[in-house]
Amino acid sequence: MRGRVLIVAGSDSGGGAGIQADIKTVSAFGGFAMTAITAVTAQNTCGVSAITYLSPGMVADQMRAVLDDIGADIIKIGMLGNAEIMEAVWETLERYPTIRCVIDPVMIATSGARLMTEDGEAAFRRLYAHCFMLTPNLPELEILSGRALTTPMEMQAAAAEVMRQHGLAWVLAKGGHLPGDNVVDILLSEQQEQRFEDRKIETSHTHGTGCTLASAIAICLAQGEVVERAVERSRAYVRRAILQAPPYGKGNARPMNHMNQNEG
Repeated sequence: MRGRVLIVAGSDSGGGAGIQADIKTVSAFGGFAMTAITAVTAQNTCGVSAITYLSPGMVADQMRAVLDDIGADIIKIGMLGNAEIMEAVWETLERYPTIRCVIDPVMIATSGARLMTEDGEAAFRRLYAHCFMLTPNLPELEILSGRALTTPMEMQAAAAEVMRQHGLAWVLAKGGHLPGDNVVDILLSEQQEQRFEDRKIETSHTHGTGCTLASAIAICLAQGEVVERAVERSRAYVRRAILQAPPYGKGNARPMNHMNQNEG
């Protein structure tokens, strides 16, 4: 196994997103996944029916137990939920300032369920100090930037504003919610900009795409890939996972195939 990723996120009982998707993704790339669970959700392909948050102390204890023993090459942060957990995660990260973090700002599920409290949104911004890459989708970028976004140009401008305002090294703005036949994602740093574009796949098997993409990027970075190549490989992996999805579930938030055939 190559590459250690500590995943700080919530559990998805349906197995398609959250900690479950993260572990599968890191494993598919040959890495070693470790976890600090922040919340337990009751959900399936029809939606999220209940959420219970763990105590902030328990979240911090999980992180310290892993980092003080096994260590991590990258920390991937997903669903955190409330302000108290945000604060606990931030205080813990302060003890490990050299470990890069890939942060997926899980605010809204693919099903439309809101997964971050309002006070959590405010506390979330403290985590920017430890963020190497932020990976918001369009609705999340609208929340973070405070503006409505309908075009790739508007998405790019909002991502650049968030990046500069908070001193982020990288932002990957994901445009799957934009109208049109293509998926447009934009990768930004202060020095460069890269646009990724593919045809949209008409399917209901998109549950967990954000979690999966961020975890794939995290393990690629842990394995020494440069940022642009990490994003390229991860987007291709998610696309394969959608195309090879199993026929599970009765709802519209159906899972992907995380153990799809990876590239050689």
